[in-house]
Amino acid sequence: MGGRGLVLGAGGVLGAAWTIGALAALQEADGWDPREAEVLVGTSAGSVLAGALGCGVAVQTLLQHQQGLVVEGAPRIDADPDGSGAFPPLPRPGIGSPRGLLNTARHPSRVTPMAALAAVLPQGRGTLEPVGQLVDGVCPPGAWAPHPQTWIISMDYDTGRRVPFGRDTSPPAALRDAVMSSCAIPGWYAPVHIGGRRYVDGGACSPTSVDVVQARDLDEVVVLSPMSALDYDTPSSVAGRIERRFRRLVTRRLLSEVKKVAATGTTVTLLHPGAEDLDAIGVNMMDPKRRAKVLQTSLRTSAASLRASRARLAVAG
Repeated sequence: MGGRGLVLGAGGVLGAAWTIGALAALQEADGWDPREAEVLVGTSAGSVLAGALGCGVAVQTLLQHQQGLVVEGAPRIDADPDGSGAFPPLPRPGIGSPRGLLNTARHPSRVTPMAALAAVLPQGRGTLEPVGQLVDGVCPPGAWAPHPQTWIISMDYDTGRRVPFGRDTSPPAALRDAVMSSCAIPGWYAPVHIGGRRYVDGGACSPTSVDVVQARDLDEVVVLSPMSALDYDTPSSVAGRIERRFRRLVTRRLLSEVKKVAATGTTVTLLHPGAEDLDAIGVNMMDPKRRAKVLQTSLRTSAASLRASRARLAVAG
């Protein structure tokens, strides 16, 4: 197949801000329009951005709206469209997915620890309808993205299995429903019903699901992963230390998937937040008050990371 793929990972409101900064840096550094990717893969917050790119929304438009600049005639792409802020409504009492918990008990090796936790958490009450309306602004209701290889990653709530909507072998879905389901953080938002089944955030299976492109025979895949890191800060708070420990677990999962893709001969360019980005992000990826700082930091640090990555490739070549 050849060409370049683009994978945008999970990360909430601040993950979206960081990713938009990284997309802008990528476009400027390489002179490449991310909308031209052979495959677009998005998970959770990354699904909103992948869906927008798949519908022809330019990175510059994403950047302007993240900065609060509304351009007349351009689609509205807001990183926090429901205005929910940093805290969710209280979830419903009880286990969110008893069938998912039972499936985990029967097949523990087939379910990720995060998927198992998602089943146990109470069902969220938050609504993602504003996200659906956002998607409706760039894609006709009931339709899929014009880019045919736009894949939106969700998780079947009752089996714990990853579902890449948009792929030929996956259940049919409208783009708005797929993106809403990919953003349905367990315990925060209500699961989304598609074809008689319930779906939640694909980040419960993987932070990026980069391995879904393993068989695509791409020349390169660019992975923007706001939930992982290799260069850490040193937070003083207990919450900060717990978050960084979780981030390390996420990073190990991501790197194992990257190795699978790299083993096929595909070059993998991986960008994730560094210590300065993590300091800007803090411990709550859903805190909209930090968006501007996270975006501005990412524009600078992502450009530097790309320069370093391209230099390493040039030396290796």
